[in-house]
Amino acid sequence: MPETGQHGQRPDEQATTDAGATPAASPAVDRMQRFTAANMIRSLVPLVVICLVLVGWSALKNNGGDPVREIDPTSSERAAAEVAGYDVLVPRELPDGWRATSVRTDAVTATAGDQVTLQVGWYTPGEEFANYVISDDPGAAAVTDVLAGATDDGTQDVAGETWQRRTTDDGETALTRTADGATLLVTGSASDEELATLAGSLRPYGP
Repeated sequence: MPETGQHGQRPDEQATTDAGATPAASPAVDRMQRFTAANMIRSLVPLVVICLVLVGWSALKNNGGDPVREIDPTSSERAAAEVAGYDVLVPRELPDGWRATSVRTDAVTATAGDQVTLQVGWYTPGEEFANYVISDDPGAAAVTDVLAGATDDGTQDVAGETWQRRTTDDGETALTRTADGATLLVTGSASDEELATLAGSLRPYGP
């Protein structure tokens, strides 16, 4: 009579049962099975969002939420007035919302009697750009680059002064006139009304 083991099973039956049982997965294997590409992406999304928020906040903090970098053109205006052989006219008392954003002059390397060019760029209340140039140099790029190829468009009276109207190759309005041997130029993407405001604001430089 065959011997039976514990629980009434014969030894050969118990061996067969033990050999055919599927071993339980270890915790490490279970974790590896759950670590799929989809799970990895889902875990990274919050980190990416946090990084984007921090970068955006840092950029906003650095520029104060305003992309326009305002400058003070007075030192360049003074340098031009000190050496120019003509009466330097500069914008004064512009309405609120006008901000100077750039200034260039060759006066810093010039001596009395040299040809002098002064160029000041403005950001307007209409969120456009206007450029003012005054120069006694016939070849000044700040003037020739704008007027080359421009077409005449009549004249315009601004604050009692007659300006020549032109349309540039870019389709922008350019106002020009001469004063004390220097060429004055007002142009840019700003509206005709804003360009006239800039032209009408010109006054002799004074500290």
